[in-house]
Amino acid sequence: MKRIWQLGMTLMLAGMLTAGCGGGTDSAKPGTGNASNQDTQGSSNTNEPNTPSGNQETQPEDVNKVPNDPALEQLNKLTTEEKIGQLVLVGMDGVKSSDATRELIEKYHVGGFIFYKNNIESTKQALQLFNDLKAVNKSNPVPLWMSVDEEGGRVSRMPADFVKIPAMKAIGQKDSTELSGGIGQTLGHELSGFGLNMDFAPVLDINSNPDNPVIGDRSFGNKADLVSRMGIATMEGIRAQKVVPVIKHFPGHGDTSVDSHTSLPVVNHDLSRLRKLELVPFKDAIKHKAEVVMIAHLLMPKIDPDYPASFSKKIITDLLRNELGYQGVVISDDMTMGAIEQNYEIGKASVSAILAGGNIILVGHDYDKEKQAIAALTAAVKDGSISEDVLNNRVYAILKLKQAYGLSDKPAAGPDVQAINADLKSLLKKYGLRK
Repeated sequence: MKRIWQLGMTLMLAGMLTAGCGGGTDSAKPGTGNASNQDTQGSSNTNEPNTPSGNQETQPEDVNKVPNDPALEQLNKLTTEEKIGQLVLVGMDGVKSSDATRELIEKYHVGGFIFYKNNIESTKQALQLFNDLKAVNKSNPVPLWMSVDEEGGRVSRMPADFVKIPAMKAIGQKDSTELSGGIGQTLGHELSGFGLNMDFAPVLDINSNPDNPVIGDRSFGNKADLVSRMGIATMEGIRAQKVVPVIKHFPGHGDTSVDSHTSLPVVNHDLSRLRKLELVPFKDAIKHKAEVVMIAHLLMPKIDPDYPASFSKKIITDLLRNELGYQGVVISDDMTMGAIEQNYEIGKASVSAILAGGNIILVGHDYDKEKQAIAALTAAVKDGSISEDVLNNRVYAILKLKQAYGLSDKPAAGPDVQAINADLKSLLKKYGLRK
């Protein structure tokens, strides 16, 4: 690490933490603020491509007024390869650790894993898998993200011995923040018992299109204020269990008639429409200190005709960060979804997402594609397309969040399934969602 960068970055990060985290000791607590990774070049209203020159970070002048910063200290100790690994969150095949997962951890230093239903057969097996991966990662200096899509309803990865959580549409129909907050608490309890530390929930999409094939009952409803209230309560319930909630799918996947898992949806709304409807729940969640935002694979020609939202600088930096003031971690939706695979090369898309203002690339499937994404990011760092400053900036925010939540690779003891089920049954019965 260059000494000039260290000195310059120190004050820049301190300034961002003061603005984004509320200052003082609260900045180290989950849910009290966001470590900034926002580019400081200002908003762009042109159709320029996502190039390195469009993502330069300005450097401060005074370097003598900064307290000790554990995340910065950790960053300065990482190798370039370890930093690049933090930019990637991967999936895996099977229900056991394998040579592939060990290579992803030991050679590529990936930042974490996402687990799907085909990775989880039972409570005992899942706990063993998660603990095994953590044990492999002990040779690395940064603990793993251990994540799932656990929304309730049809998007659930939990073993069959857990009581099923209703779809968010059913929760929204009750219009109770006590209920939605309790659902968030349940989600957090289930995940934290396994040692999982990130949940790709809640969905903040407004279900404004009845023909939407991918959102539907995953949404709390078709009104912005309802989605905001229910979503924020769920987010805070998850966070209360020391699990990082991820709000999704920015800037709004509710008014699409195409499933981005198979094809690239095109949404012809302009900024005026988004500000009145789709952006409202995200803006409200940001005010309540949302810490991770997932970006959807949507092409929005009236905002950026050249790039999908997931790697559009106009959407990630100009809209999310500059206009809405978001200073937290940004993660792409899965880069192996049809919306990307059918239209873009995964390596180029991954590099573009980082340059556009993102922090983490999600590659949920296919070991070869995971390695392709890592290779492209590595090449971009080596040739300067992703500058040292941009790399450090993106990784710093990840480290700050992992430290704020106290992530570690210690083995988990397992969830108390009986107690969780009893509490959930009582909550659902109170609101007429269970007999």
